[in-house]
Amino acid sequence: MDIRELFSQDDDLMTIFRIIEQLDLKDSWLAAGTLRNYIWNVLSGKPGLSDTSDLDVVFYDPEVTYEETLALQNQLQLRYPNYQWEVKNQVLMHIHSPHTKPYQSATDAISKYPERCTAIAARLKDEHLEVFLPYGAADIFDFVVQPTPHFLADSERMEVYHKRQQKKNWQKKWPRLQIMDERIRM
Repeated sequence: MDIRELFSQDDDLMTIFRIIEQLDLKDSWLAAGTLRNYIWNVLSGKPGLSDTSDLDVVFYDPEVTYEETLALQNQLQLRYPNYQWEVKNQVLMHIHSPHTKPYQSATDAISKYPERCTAIAARLKDEHLEVFLPYGAADIFDFVVQPTPHFLADSERMEVYHKRQQKKNWQKKWPRLQIMDERIRM
């Protein structure tokens, strides 16, 4: 299955990509759980975007404040209320990952997300769909959840990873999932 083709065949997803492109934010992507969940839903015979799907919009711009980011998120929610927008400037997001230096770009941040299957992003640029998959798509297609090398390298980050798995309880929604920890390396 080709991810670009899968995404480009979905009118809602393409509308979202166009909205994000029109925001003209630096280094912006639709990312993380939005796209991972979309693929898992499609592979499970469910609608790609569900009513509970957050739209994880990430960007990287040191000139944009937290307050401006929040205002943008609120504007998107008002303008497009049928979607649940979550807009995050990756400039300061490293603080949510113990012992992590500031990110250098949105893709740097995405590559350091807790799970390899969550490290996914896509964007529309000049009607061309770009996909960023630093660890490939195998984990997503195989329903495997395992930590990224960044999280494996630090015990406190691994605590965050384990707490996140308990909180998310993804296996309830996608029973095929295999949750891996630091003792299992593929």
